[in-house]
Amino acid sequence: MLSIGIVGLPNVGKSTLFNALTRSKQANAQNFPFCTIDPNIGVVEVPDERLEKLAKISQSKKIIPTAIQFVDIAGLVKGASEGQGLGNKFLSHIREVDAIVQVVRNFSDSNVIHVNNKIDPKNDAFTINLELILADMQTVSKKLENSKKSAKGIITKETKLMLEVLEKIFNCLETGKFANSLEYNEEEMEIVKNLHLLTMKPMLYVVNIDEIKNQKSIKSENLQIDENIPQIEISAKLEAELADLNPEEAKEYLKELGMNETGLDKLIVTSYKLLNLITFLTSGEPETRAWTVKANTTAPNAAGVIHTDFIKGFVKADVCNWKDFIEFGGWNGIKTSGKLRLEGKDYIINDGDVVYFHIAN
Repeated sequence: MLSIGIVGLPNVGKSTLFNALTRSKQANAQNFPFCTIDPNIGVVEVPDERLEKLAKISQSKKIIPTAIQFVDIAGLVKGASEGQGLGNKFLSHIREVDAIVQVVRNFSDSNVIHVNNKIDPKNDAFTINLELILADMQTVSKKLENSKKSAKGIITKETKLMLEVLEKIFNCLETGKFANSLEYNEEEMEIVKNLHLLTMKPMLYVVNIDEIKNQKSIKSENLQIDENIPQIEISAKLEAELADLNPEEAKEYLKELGMNETGLDKLIVTSYKLLNLITFLTSGEPETRAWTVKANTTAPNAAGVIHTDFIKGFVKADVCNWKDFIEFGGWNGIKTSGKLRLEGKDYIINDGDVVYFHIAN
């Protein structure tokens, strides 16, 4: 299961957001082998309105959504790359996640002291990003030094490429840019992957805004932290309040606030896209279920998500769009509609495909 690390300076609302996530969106215990692994890790369901519609058509006994893992990582402080605060622990935890959600503070609350004594979302982001860059500079510098030593003056083609890539990344980091701002060819990418750089991870900014009851949340109209990194606004305080309500009460409260979806739904779906994930669906009487794969996954590898033996045993797949599945009343209707496709091993799974895999025994 892919994981998203929630990071931020102390007192920006990071843990409030995580707690709201895991209280209101916790994955159903009967559908997953675990819900909470330990206090700072939670597995949450990815909202998907298609599941209920498909289940109704198939008269499914149960619905199983796909899930994503969120990790609440200890607050970072300036100097973390040199071990300040929980620096080393913080950085090792970030290395283990697949993407980063960075929470920055744009709410006013005199009872919650800001670590820098001022509300400045861009500065919050600058502090954290600088620590990530400095940590990566240490990694690259060490690798450069070791590569030069091990070469012992004999520069092979492989060593030359290694040194060129490392120097290219180091120079980029030195200018204050992330390693993922560079372009890499296939050979270079193999070297980059093995470095496990923090600044290669996909990132999303969550701007934590004020919440005013019975009014829309205050919008940060002109705040753009980085045009190359997606950002969304959430009021962690509001999400915590919604998490304490039952679904009907939460729906009514959202309506009062003039909102169509919770910030948590928006966060989960945006994080899912950040990881370049798509969902395909299976539907029948026993269950309707969502499955997660990376974009550009072939049909046999998608089948392998259901069971690893299915990759080798894959023969073909019945495939249709989920809207057509509903319109024509499920598998029986879709078979005579002309909308059902028979796909082979080269087929690339699309988001929203309803699939039945044919597997050889």
